[in-house]
Amino acid sequence: MGTGRRRGARRRATGLPALLSAVGLVVAACTTFVTAAPAAADPLDACTATKGAVVAVDFGPFGGTVRRGCDTTPTTGYELLHEAGFTTTGTQHDGPAFICRIGYGSEVQQPTKDKEACVLTPQATAYWSYWIASPGQDTWRYSPYGAMARTLRDGDVDAWVYGGTDIGGTTGRPAFTPDDVRIGGGGTTPGPGTTPTAPAGRIDVPAAAAWVRSGLTDGERVVDEGADTPNLPLTTEAAYALAAADGASATLDKITSFLADHTDAYAYPAGTDQAPDATAAARLALLADITEADPRDFGGHDLVGDLAAHVCASGPGSGGGPTPGCTAEGDFRNATYADGQALAVLALLRAGVKPPAAAVDRLTQVQCDDGGVTSILIRPGEYCDGDPATTGLVTLALHRAGGHDAAVAKARTYLGTAQREDGSFPGWTGSTTGSVTATAYAAQALRTLGDTERADAAVSWLAGEQLAGGGFGFEEGATDPALYPTSPAVLAGTGTDLTRLTTAAPEPTDPPTTGPPTTEPPVTDPPTTGPTAPAGEGPDLARGVAYLTAPAQLSGGHYYPAVPGTERADFGLTVDGAYALAATGLDDNALRGIVDFLDDGGKDGEGRTVRDWTGIDTPYVLGGQLGKAALLAQAVGRDPRNFGGGDLIAALGAAVCAAPTESPDRKCAAEGAYTYTESVFGQSLAVMAQSRAGETAAVRKPLAYLESLQLDSGAWPSLIPSTGDADVDSTAIAAMALDLAGGEEARTAVAEALDWIAGRQLPDGGFPGAAGNSVNSAALAVQGLSLDAPKYADRIAKARTFLASQQNTDGGFNVAKGGQRGSDVRASTQAVGGSTGISFGALDRDLTGTTPLPTPTVNPSTPVIVTPGGTDGGTGGIVDTGGGTGGGGALASTGVQAGLLAACGVALVAAGRAAVVLARRRTAAGGRP
Repeated sequence: MGTGRRRGARRRATGLPALLSAVGLVVAACTTFVTAAPAAADPLDACTATKGAVVAVDFGPFGGTVRRGCDTTPTTGYELLHEAGFTTTGTQHDGPAFICRIGYGSEVQQPTKDKEACVLTPQATAYWSYWIASPGQDTWRYSPYGAMARTLRDGDVDAWVYGGTDIGGTTGRPAFTPDDVRIGGGGTTPGPGTTPTAPAGRIDVPAAAAWVRSGLTDGERVVDEGADTPNLPLTTEAAYALAAADGASATLDKITSFLADHTDAYAYPAGTDQAPDATAAARLALLADITEADPRDFGGHDLVGDLAAHVCASGPGSGGGPTPGCTAEGDFRNATYADGQALAVLALLRAGVKPPAAAVDRLTQVQCDDGGVTSILIRPGEYCDGDPATTGLVTLALHRAGGHDAAVAKARTYLGTAQREDGSFPGWTGSTTGSVTATAYAAQALRTLGDTERADAAVSWLAGEQLAGGGFGFEEGATDPALYPTSPAVLAGTGTDLTRLTTAAPEPTDPPTTGPPTTEPPVTDPPTTGPTAPAGEGPDLARGVAYLTAPAQLSGGHYYPAVPGTERADFGLTVDGAYALAATGLDDNALRGIVDFLDDGGKDGEGRTVRDWTGIDTPYVLGGQLGKAALLAQAVGRDPRNFGGGDLIAALGAAVCAAPTESPDRKCAAEGAYTYTESVFGQSLAVMAQSRAGETAAVRKPLAYLESLQLDSGAWPSLIPSTGDADVDSTAIAAMALDLAGGEEARTAVAEALDWIAGRQLPDGGFPGAAGNSVNSAALAVQGLSLDAPKYADRIAKARTFLASQQNTDGGFNVAKGGQRGSDVRASTQAVGGSTGISFGALDRDLTGTTPLPTPTVNPSTPVIVTPGGTDGGTGGIVDTGGGTGGGGALASTGVQAGLLAACGVALVAAGRAAVVLARRRTAAGGRP
């Protein structure tokens, strides 16, 4: 399951002339251009720091210059590139989805055909990488999204650079800065916008508190639906909310006592003689101080002393070997995220202990150029992209610590800039909707800093998002309440925050305190309707399957399109969906519809079949994709030796490389690799397919090669040949392949792999992937760890709870926590199938008794690549593409261009090395963000 790099193939031709002729015809068909006059780019002076977006393309490797262009009404990165006057060509296999060449206007696109045929996806060392920067930022970020998926806002800057980069985007950056590209040079962080004029509103705090209480089990703990064990982080959040709403109470005492009794499990998961989980220990220490308990003697632990004793002296690369749980000097061990670091600093401050200077300074090191604070404890110098929620909490900690006025002032400016006109704050850079959690934490910080009007506007927006039962959802317009956003909303509604929250009554001699009247709610009766139960222990598979099989996703019941609403099938993603349905068994009729379509040679709207995707019977046989298709056939009881009109097992045997090929021929990476298989993922799926087919002799060398790629740590890299990186997704799939193969050596390798995967789990149960705290990686980790389920039961349960937290109301899943919100089909296929814990090697679904679906007749159409042009902008330095003159031509004047873009189904533009790595490790299996 994965991104499925749809590497293409052509029908069989006999003889070299016939082959070249066939290739030429297909390439020509796939690169047909609109013959109308080019659209004119917006004049550059029409874009400013607060209006429009700018893109730069570096043609330096081809003897050219850096050109830039402007779009005053930006929507996506892809549209920005074309509206600025640039032209693109995709690959024959991927269609226009993967940008292989870029040109400007009528100039020759680069690289030229003699340098890159653009038949398959370009090699990782020579391709167009995609870089982005948000308003006010002067450092480039390697884009985690394709250009079509990147939602632009005013002030954004994009860049395209030819060459290569690594998986983290730390090499291959543009030679120029975002400020070099911006109109007027930029160089300063935008000042705060005008104060929002949101209508007055108050949060109904008693109703919210009643909702929180109604969700408690035995009045003392939060237990997710379907689970037997308590959710201790959410139980802590419930305590904070009730402390803010009710002050001291019997219910709060009961919750606090329960958490004290479970301190070992919550704050010391590695053992009481090991470093605590800094975030959990800090949460409990704060609760103790809030409720007038003793954080130095809570649950039998000195939480304050343990936090202070486990501050990292150094990070990786400092000599002496890395310390587990340390990213850099000053980290609290195992904090991982900036919010955990901030909570630990606050816990020490509230306990009267001065935090180590390095621990407080660490919070300033995760502050970005624009004043925002990134959610992850990045190392100094790594790419930084802040968000309002993290910025709000870290600002509270820095303000309480004192001595960091400059950082606090930058954060205040950032929050003023990020606030929307309606008073809300987005959850992440580029989001166009308000986030309850982000708005609540930002409101708390702004009130503490004296920005009362902004804080009031934020609380007014929150009041409008409060649901009938009293709780809050995660995002603007949400209909399902959740405890995680409700707790900070309650604190914001009562005008307090974690630096000041207390249940202690004021001393009689103290002057009366005045709460913020604009946010203090009137006392009301509790709600008469109960809240919706929180998410269960694991994802709701029935809802997940309903999302995957809905007509909006599954075209004609047969395939998933490369881009919704288009006719080009993403065959890799389609197989991913079939895997998910086979794993759950919740809609076997839908599964049969997909399988019949693939097996019977069903064609997508462009006339392509699964044969075109695998490349069977062509010079470009993609071994990983052959394995992926064969494994599906085996999982549903079809014959892989006669599936989709071909013998996939025989083709796999013929695709085993006898020796590596020399550059620039990328056919064979090594002896035992499969042809044109550049990922561990593809290698693993092909090995499983051969193993399940009983090809003991044929699979020997591919299996040995896969085993040879395992690193000393127990992990596997993502790419073939190995780049030395360690990857959760690839390690999990390789472990499944070796587990299926069996043998003592394989069992040892699997055990080492699972130990490594378990060690990568994040405190919230998720796992790191190329997209961040990744849904795909968590789901694959569940599958991998389930190979030894008894040993890793707790970690599996934690990961499934994490997956449930990323499921949306439509049943689909986000790509990653903290990233762009919204259901993604690719992430959803892996989340649904992976959460069952069933290995691909053991996947088995009997379709006997199911009903076949009719295959609709589709008229193939030739894909069209829209290529708006422009006039020559001159030479030297950064060349501007928009001159402010010139007729827009037929497309511009009639408005056809946008319609053609939609009709042609221009897919996600794979951006940056991350996309290349992901796609390559998924060529056979599909990539996983």
